[in-house]
Amino acid sequence: MSTLQAHQDGAADVVKDPTINMSLEVIVIPVADVDRALRFYRSLGWRLDADYEAGPEFRIVQVTPPGSVGSVIFGRGVTSVAPGSAQGLYLVVFDIDRARADLVGRGVEVSEVFHNVYDSGVQEPVDGPDPERRSYASYASFSDPDGNGWLLQEVQVRLPGR
Repeated sequence: MSTLQAHQDGAADVVKDPTINMSLEVIVIPVADVDRALRFYRSLGWRLDADYEAGPEFRIVQVTPPGSVGSVIFGRGVTSVAPGSAQGLYLVVFDIDRARADLVGRGVEVSEVFHNVYDSGVQEPVDGPDPERRSYASYASFSDPDGNGWLLQEVQVRLPGR
């Protein structure tokens, strides 16, 4: 069975209904120093799920943020992508100010909270949280020691179907 999926601009696509559930479980991030990355992510309070080494050419580490069903993998021999090249990695939080304060308290350099005003045509970041505290509108950013870029995004009420 097919359905119409509407876009904000009024356009519509015909989308087939999904036949099976799919869950994004793991993302791979490139790092230069596995032990340094492990110390960093553990300092954020992330759970260590696995640390497996199969010789000098292969080591895989899996960590999971608190409350997340998805995990992050990094290591040696895991990816050929340049360390620090993963950007725009989202961590959804209920309270952006509290999440930012927690990370700062753990020694992480985190940007000030900002928002974008897409509905007015302004796409550059604007200082401070979204004035209406709309979900999906307030952000803060930080990077791991290799420069992989993370965004905190405040979501208090999810859109239907998410």
